[in-house]
Amino acid sequence: MSNVIRIVVGEMATNCYLLESNNDIAIIDPGFEPEKIYQKLKELKGLAKYIINTHAHIDHIGANVRLKELTNAKILIHHRDAELLTQPSRNLGFFLGEPIALCKADQLLHEHDIIEIGDEKLEVIHTPGHTKGSICLVTKTFAFTGDTLFIDSIGRTDFPDGSEREILGSLRRLKELLTDNIAIYPGHGELGSFGKAKELNPFLNLE
Repeated sequence: MSNVIRIVVGEMATNCYLLESNNDIAIIDPGFEPEKIYQKLKELKGLAKYIINTHAHIDHIGANVRLKELTNAKILIHHRDAELLTQPSRNLGFFLGEPIALCKADQLLHEHDIIEIGDEKLEVIHTPGHTKGSICLVTKTFAFTGDTLFIDSIGRTDFPDGSEREILGSLRRLKELLTDNIAIYPGHGELGSFGKAKELNPFLNLE
């Protein structure tokens, strides 16, 4: 049995998630407040296996280093965003007043990689547009969509490495891959099904 816990962190109200399955836990998008995340981790029975970043903006990676120190979990990120971890000018650290260079990833992700967390198998779907290396993590019943897809909107494309053309292409791809009943766990905002997103999100209805 799997369990997804949302922890809202930082001034940007980033959705950090803990995915627990059997004795494994994945920490997804730990933007800030590592101690808050770690306190919730300690309430669970499993051990943190991975820290997974859906992209390399500071509000999704800011707690990587501290949580790695606390848990010894491996940091995973798509290979096209990997260099942003150590470049505050591109990971928005300077923009948000957090101009810090973080440690490198332990493992680089590629399209269709499978990340195993207990009984769950997360498939890496490359969804560029918010950044060059943005990803969604998809299972048969839920998807972590980062800042590619919110329930009622999408992530900004006017930052460095963003592209409106690419993110719209990524949304078209998600419409082909996801069914209406799949639960969406976005990088910001409220949760809901993909069907609900199709009703509320105008960007999913652009041709």
